Amino acid sequence: MTAGEVHRRIVELYPQVLATGRMDEALALVDPEVIDHRGGTDGDHYGLEAWREKWERAMSGETGFHNVSVEVERNVADGELSSNVYLSRGTHTATGRTYEVRGMDMIRVRDGRIVEHWAIRDAVALRHQLGQ
Repeated sequence: MTAGEVHRRIVELYPQVLATGRMDEALALVDPEVIDHRGGTDGDHYGLEAWREKWERAMSGETGFHNVSVEVERNVADGELSSNVYLSRGTHTATGRTYEVRGMDMIRVRDGRIVEHWAIRDAVALRHQLGQ
């Protein structure tokens, strides 16, 4: 798979992961030694287990979300890199509040798996929409 194909597939699978908790197909696209550059106070996460934990937090009752959709508005892929501008929508499970925020992410792919990931989203808009 090309970087663009891997990126498209992981974006397609993300809402399904949150809805069902089934991660196997999506995690098969992530290298065991992945570096996930999260920034902020979270810093970088290393390895497949950290990726799994990130998704588990996104499903949990207090901090989690449901009815999630991700619409890629623009993708640019070249070689081992793929970047998306996307619109994410969903419902915060604990409060029932809905959100709609833009984000950007980029992945680096080797041998059909994500080996590096960078992501930013409009955290201020997200917090505002969730009443935080």
